[in-house]
Amino acid sequence: MPTMMIRGGDLDLVEYEFEPFAAGEGIRPLDIGREVIPRPQAGVFTVQAPARIHATVLDMNRFAPGQPGGGGFGFAVKVYCTASAECTDGSVEIDYDRVPIVRHIVEAFRATVGYGGGFHIVARDHRYKHVGLGSTGTILLSVCHAMNAALGSPLTAEELRILVGRNFVEETADDRVAFGFETGVGPAASTYGGFVVLGDDLSLAYRHPFAGDKNVFIIIPSSEISSSGTSEFNVLMNRARDLDYRDRPLKAYMVLMDLIPAIEAGNLKRAGEVMWEIEFRGSKRAEIEHHSFAIYTMMSGLRDAGIEFVGMSSVGPSIAVITEKTEEEVKAIAKRLGLSIALATAVDNEGIRITGP
Repeated sequence: MPTMMIRGGDLDLVEYEFEPFAAGEGIRPLDIGREVIPRPQAGVFTVQAPARIHATVLDMNRFAPGQPGGGGFGFAVKVYCTASAECTDGSVEIDYDRVPIVRHIVEAFRATVGYGGGFHIVARDHRYKHVGLGSTGTILLSVCHAMNAALGSPLTAEELRILVGRNFVEETADDRVAFGFETGVGPAASTYGGFVVLGDDLSLAYRHPFAGDKNVFIIIPSSEISSSGTSEFNVLMNRARDLDYRDRPLKAYMVLMDLIPAIEAGNLKRAGEVMWEIEFRGSKRAEIEHHSFAIYTMMSGLRDAGIEFVGMSSVGPSIAVITEKTEEEVKAIAKRLGLSIALATAVDNEGIRITGP
C-alpha cells in the first residue's frame, strides 16, 4: 500500500503508511466495565437504519485513519440500509457483496460480548456508494444491531455506535481491510435520527429532531473526481487540515452560537445560512474544491432560487437540500441549472428500527 504524506502546516509534515490487514485482525473490542452475557435468541432479527448526510467535520486535525474523532454534524435521511441476523451453532455466514467489512465488525462484536457461536447475516445497502450518504457506516451499524438483538441485546445503542466508530474499516482491492476516516456523525445520526453534533473521540454533544415537515432532495452532480481511497486521503489529510488550523474556532463558534439555536427554534432558513457560511470555511472548502468550483456554482444557484438549506455531504459530490418547496418546484430549479434530483426523501427523526420473530 502507498505511503501518504500528511501536511497540516509548515512545521507539520508526517508520513502515513496504509497497512491493510485481514478482516477480523486488529479488532478493537470495547471494555464495557460490566458483566456482558450473550443470550442467543431463536429466529431472525432485522434492522433498518437510515443513511446520513454528513455536513462537515469540525477539525480534520483531530482524526485520521484508525483515529476516530474530529467532531462534526449531520442528519439522518429516509434512505435505508437493512441487516438481519440469526444465531447458529456453526460459523459466521455473510450474504452481502462487501464481506470483508462485515466480517471485521462481526469479530469485533463477538469479542466484545464474548460470543463464540455463529451467525447467519444478510445485509443490503442503498445503492448510492461513495457519494456522501454513508453506506459503509450505516451497514456496519445495522449488522451490529441485528447481532445484538439476536443475542438478547447485551449492549446498549451507545455502546454499539462507539464499537462501530472504533472499528470502522473500508475494504482494499485484495479483499483485506484498512481503517478509514470516522467522526461518529453517521452512526449517531443513524442510531437516533434527526440532527446530531459530535465532539472529538465520538462524543455525542447534541441531538434534536430536525425539519420533520420539510422535503429533502439529494442532487448528485457528475464528477470524475474520486471521493474515496487515496484521493479522499489526500484532500482530507492535507489542504483540509491546513484550512482547519485557521477556521476551526470559527466553525465551532457558529455551531454552538448560531446553528444549534436555529435547530432548537425550528428555523430552517437560519440553519441554512449558517450551513452556507461553513461551506466556505476550513475543511469543507477543501472538500468542495476537490470537485472544482463548479459545485459552488451549482449550490449558489440553488440558494439564489430560494432553497433554504443547501450543503455538500462529506467528500461529495452529493448536494443535500432541505426546503418547503415541492418536488416539482425543485425539479424545475434543478433543470434550469443543468441538474436533476437523484433522491426525493425527508429527514428521519426516529433512527434505528429493530423487528424480531
